[in-house]
Amino acid sequence: MTDTHHHQSIFARAIGPEFDRLHPQMQRRFGVGTGTGTGTGASPGYACVGRGVMHEIRRGPWWVRPFLMLGATRNIMFPERGAHVPFQIDNYAYIDGYGRETVTFVRTMELGGGRRRRFDATMILSETSGQIVDYLGTHQHLAVDLDLSVTADGGLRLESGAQRFYEGLIGFRFPALLTGRAFLTEHFDDAKGCFVIDLEVRHERFGLLFGYRGEFTCEFPEGVTVPGALKPYREERRE
Repeated sequence: MTDTHHHQSIFARAIGPEFDRLHPQMQRRFGVGTGTGTGTGASPGYACVGRGVMHEIRRGPWWVRPFLMLGATRNIMFPERGAHVPFQIDNYAYIDGYGRETVTFVRTMELGGGRRRRFDATMILSETSGQIVDYLGTHQHLAVDLDLSVTADGGLRLESGAQRFYEGLIGFRFPALLTGRAFLTEHFDDAKGCFVIDLEVRHERFGLLFGYRGEFTCEFPEGVTVPGALKPYREERRE
């Protein structure tokens, strides 16, 4: 294992050589990590804090609302629709209680009238599969495998795979029929000078469950520690 391996973010390691095809701003955004070492040759860790507007937040038919309301109790999805919704996305890297480099993906939506919704996720790199595992929600109850690929325009495409549920001694894989698949694309628009994001959660039979699209700009603070409010309440060892 080379020393540069340690300097790479979990996303760079999961994507491999294709990471270099990402737009430079996308490489910076998905290069978030804890950094390594001290003194000469050390790489400082840095975070990514994005702020922008969701042009549209949409959901599927009326009958998906109870499912989304349940998800909202664990900051996984939420039932509201909206347009021109201000939001913030916080990506901070830290070492979790099991010694794994972890990156937060916490999206906070300001829905107006004092209403705020959060969509919490924490990501690790599986040492066994080499894939990113995305833990959803405040308690890491859901673990989802992610497939990452680089698009022709230097953007990133993310597609969710198998989903597993963990709580106490219970652990099981969801049948595909009971889960939606997430399809996310993100790229940097040079003309607008911002990142563009588009997410859809779809069910193979019932269609769209949840989605949003928006634009944001980022700051990259260095040498910061993850705010406690962004970390999950409990951590799950099982991938």
